[in-house]
Amino acid sequence: MKQLKSLLPAALLTLCAGLPSVSSAADLTISCGAVGAELQLCKEAVEAWSKQTGNHVEVVSTPNSATERLSFYQQILSAQSTDIDIIQIDMVWPGMLAKHLLDLREVLPANATQGYFQAQVDNATVNGRLVTMPWFTDSGLLYYRKDLLEKYNKPVPQTWEEMTATARDVQQAERSAGHPNLWGYIFQGRAYEGLTCNALEWISSQAQGGLVNPQGDIVVNSPASRAALNLAKSWVGDISPRGVLNYTEEEGRGVFQSGNALFMRNWPYVWALVQSQDSAVKDQVGVAALPRGGETGNHASTLGGWGLAVSRYSAHPQLAAELVSYLTSAQQQKHRALIGAYNPVIESLYQDPELLAAMPYYAQLHSILNDGVMRPAAITADRYPRVSNAFFDRVHGVLAGELPVDQALAELESELTRIKRRNW
Repeated sequence: MKQLKSLLPAALLTLCAGLPSVSSAADLTISCGAVGAELQLCKEAVEAWSKQTGNHVEVVSTPNSATERLSFYQQILSAQSTDIDIIQIDMVWPGMLAKHLLDLREVLPANATQGYFQAQVDNATVNGRLVTMPWFTDSGLLYYRKDLLEKYNKPVPQTWEEMTATARDVQQAERSAGHPNLWGYIFQGRAYEGLTCNALEWISSQAQGGLVNPQGDIVVNSPASRAALNLAKSWVGDISPRGVLNYTEEEGRGVFQSGNALFMRNWPYVWALVQSQDSAVKDQVGVAALPRGGETGNHASTLGGWGLAVSRYSAHPQLAAELVSYLTSAQQQKHRALIGAYNPVIESLYQDPELLAAMPYYAQLHSILNDGVMRPAAITADRYPRVSNAFFDRVHGVLAGELPVDQALAELESELTRIKRRNW
């Protein structure tokens, strides 16, 4: 893989609609993964496109950590370096990086995003500019033990209140039956971005709930947030272990996959792992939408995922956009889903018979993605990390019993107002 040799500024390329295609072979660089299957799948697709077009493409090595990768991109782009043409970006980064990224509407066909989940396209669009092409997505899911719900004649819960009651009943019954390590509900409770995702789901599932609305208004200090956080606080030490306050995705998966939890909130990647041969819960797991916040609430799942963007400083913007179009095509998205379990952003693929046979939960995932909630990264732009930090810090304080809910929400509203100033 190519190692970057310079960070020298390059002249900004002025682009117009209808930019002509490059007819001769050219060199491109792309960052599309760091390690493992993600990197290998990208390299294979890039090599296939290179053979078809005669262009040479090198894969740029980047840090595996998302935080370190963002810092690396910011360094490269701030220097207006031509070293990278295409970068893979987290869906919370478009607002932070938008000024350095090409408007793909200028170089791709008008129907380039037709059939994509609209929420993904909206998130990839900053001030009317499509700065990244959605590539694959994630969504928070409720994993549950089918065998235990059947054993106690309990339905899949539709509200958080139902989930809480079912978790408590089954946990108590199983412990009485000789399973002392069973917990009712496992989630990501450490003070990090994963808790932002969980807590955003809790408050957004309530009627009128939210953090920062699409217009940029701070709406978190509300009865909806109060109800959601009071309920979540009640879980810790009751249906969730106090250790959940330090759980990320993998710690929680370990508890659930070893057979020690009834319900778990996690991402779709967990499906293949809990169905593996060495899983204690193989063939005993179901997947559902996360519960609603009461009878008048909504199913709300935080969306994750990644997209591909073209640097404004690329020497070959049209050609780079053509490679992005190839990598994000329906054919490539289906292949990546089958081989690497990367969830497509094209809606019709969730009705594909081959994909449904391999991932039965896709039948439910389609509607879950349509009900997805975006973190307010596009509207808050480069201030989003501070918004998220303020949010998960206060929520963690509530869960740990260190902050009363009312105080946490008032402090959060005040801090977000300072971060926003006159406007985002």
